[in-house]
Amino acid sequence: MPQPQDFATRLENFATRFGDALDRELRAEKLSGPGRAPDRLIEAMRHGALNGGKRLRPFLLVETARLFDAGEPETLPAALAVEFIHCYSLVHDDLPAMDDDDTRRGQPTVHKAYDEATAILAGDALLTHAFGLLASETCHPDPAIRAALVTELVAGSGAGGMAGGQMRDLEGEKGGFSTDDITEMQQMKTGALIRSAVRMGALLGGASPDQFKALTLFGEEAGRAFQLADDILDLTASSEAMGKATGKDHARQKPTLVSRIGLNAAYSHLGDRIHHAISALMMFGPEADTLRETARYFAERQK
Repeated sequence: MPQPQDFATRLENFATRFGDALDRELRAEKLSGPGRAPDRLIEAMRHGALNGGKRLRPFLLVETARLFDAGEPETLPAALAVEFIHCYSLVHDDLPAMDDDDTRRGQPTVHKAYDEATAILAGDALLTHAFGLLASETCHPDPAIRAALVTELVAGSGAGGMAGGQMRDLEGEKGGFSTDDITEMQQMKTGALIRSAVRMGALLGGASPDQFKALTLFGEEAGRAFQLADDILDLTASSEAMGKATGKDHARQKPTLVSRIGLNAAYSHLGDRIHHAISALMMFGPEADTLRETARYFAERQK
């Protein structure tokens, strides 16, 4: 009998399988219609989506749905949609008008490998095709569920979620942000899409109202933990380990919780967030252990 895989191996194996699925999806035959998608645009989309990545958001979606015995193949289209949104956001965040980064995942950012206009269009296309995946009958046979998934992803990625959080992030560089302002910005910019990934998995699994509420709380706390860990790593990890420039938040005087409360307090706060995330899963048994391990991984990751 094969031995159960440890969490790191399971996550790595998922990322490999998911990368293969992304590769299959980002091809001309999938992206064309009514006209043929331009080769350069496809190449830029692939550059922004296929160069590594831990695939944590789709992993959360798939593992949440698995609580209710929904298999990975059934949840793949929605998981791809979430990752398309995440990758589009990275392509746009790296632009000179935003965070102005030259490297991502150890590779040149899309605007460096191609040009700014192509990067903008690659992000636009990834964003657009995400909703095509959710609208397709291959995502779920019930149109009401498909509509709910679309609504959820809009909430996580739109003006009240990720895009609005990025706007608040840009505003915060001008100063005047309170600790509460920073918390709200981070919940929107990073936490909202993580929350949506979990809630989309719950929708696909057919969670009860009480289960959906518990999983929503888990997703919110996990999102807070992920962003706080990211802020800590920006100060403590090397650029080589992260695959992107570090120390930029401090150099640009960008408001973060770490800059406000200090590194030691940030580690303590991170532990609290993980505790709250795991506590939110109390109604679930061992079937939720992977979600619990994912929350711990958010706190313990080194890149």
